[in-house]
Amino acid sequence: MFTINQQNNDIPKSLIYSQLAKSLTALIGEEREFLPNMSNMASLLFFSLNDINWSGFYLMKNKELLLGPFQGKPACVRIPMGKGVCGSSAVNKSTIIVEDVNNFPGHIACDVDSRSEIVIPLFKGEALIGVLDIDSPILARFDEEDKKGLEHLVHILMNSSEC
Repeated sequence: MFTINQQNNDIPKSLIYSQLAKSLTALIGEEREFLPNMSNMASLLFFSLNDINWSGFYLMKNKELLLGPFQGKPACVRIPMGKGVCGSSAVNKSTIIVEDVNNFPGHIACDVDSRSEIVIPLFKGEALIGVLDIDSPILARFDEEDKKGLEHLVHILMNSSEC
């Protein structure tokens, strides 16, 4: 019902993310709890985007990132601030796109099959709540269109949830 079949790679990313925004909004509905909304968003992304091998959240707790809802192989449970792509995104409070994780200094390899990654920080007002992390087994899988689309989805999540 909420999955987008993106088998045709000719579909423009802008259209894919527009449909994902509608699907996420429908999934969230009137729900305001952060945990189920994150869980459904992680699943929606994992099963809707091509060439993804991990989609999930890390949440701020005691000055580190703690594993939250995700889809994919088991993951690193704790990530120190400033370490790896997730920790760097959290410290810099900005989205990071990594075309080749093997070239990212201090990359934390939770899944050796991952080749590229995008991490989007989550804010509630000015407060950093955590990050959305998406990995791909394909080099240079993510671009500015993904950044724009995923940042919009994060905006929907954060504005629809109490956290």
